[in-house]
Parts: sequence; structure tokens; C-alpha cells
Amino acid sequence: IADIGAGTGYFSFRMAEKVSQGKVFAVDIQPEMLEILNYLKSEKQVSNVEPILGSSTDTNLPKNRVDLALMVDAYHEFEFPQEMMNSIVSALKPNGRVALVEYRGENPFVMIKPLHKMTQKQVRREMAAVGLRYLETRNNLPQQHVMIFQKAAS
Repeated sequence: IADIGAGTGYFSFRMAEKVSQGKVFAVDIQPEMLEILNYLKSEKQVSNVEPILGSSTDTNLPKNRVDLALMVDAYHEFEFPQEMMNSIVSALKPNGRVALVEYRGENPFVMIKPLHKMTQKQVRREMAAVGLRYLETRNNLPQQHVMIFQKAAS
């Protein structure tokens, strides 16, 4: 699993508990976040979280190794979204999935600045542009979409 925009590892460490046979790649572009991740990894004695320093255009993830890439309120922050998504897609295994959690741009009652919200239509168009197929949207969070996409089998 890849946690893109991992920050201090809130989701990374929770996913690591569920991934007994695998690894969680915790990607962030801020070296300070990786320092915190490494500290917490040591403190929690977690061996299956691997902090990775990305850049604004590349996740630096290993190719064809990721089953699921998770981005929680991160995609809209990308300076170079197409380059980052191409990097993520190349890291995905065939049939690998991407899960984006973003504030609902369609809902005017979500009290977040519009620049931090995305519509399903916008996300679906941008994911299609990098070759990802839309699977579903889950609306079980009060203010965010959970949009799932998949890489082709071959």
C-alpha cells in the first residue's frame, strides 16, 4: 500500500496493522515529515512502514509494486498532478487501485475553500487522462467523496 502525502503517518500506521504480509510506503515531499515518520516507526516498533521522500513530480515508489495507493485530501494539493499520477500509475501493479478522498466540490455546504474541494466529474476526467478506470464512489463520509480507480490488467 502507498500512502501518498503521508504526513506524520496517521493512515500509514493504521494500514500497517492490517498488512501482515506486505509493506506500507509512506510518501511525502517534506523531509521533516519523514523525520517524524521514522521517529514514530521506531517508537511504535513498526517494521512494515517505509518512509519515501517524493518530489513535486515523482513519488519515487518502486515500479509495479503497489496494490493500493491512498490519497487523503492530498491530490488537490499536487503542484504537478499529471506527473504525480503518472508516477503513481507506474508504481501500481496490474489491477492496482487508487483511492482518493477529497472534499465534495458539488456540495456548497461543505465549508472548505473551493480550491480544497473537487467534484467527481473533475476527478474522473483527470484519472482517465492517466489511464485509470473509474470503479466507484463511496459517500459514507460526511463531507468527502471516496473515489476508487483501477489500473488496467496489462
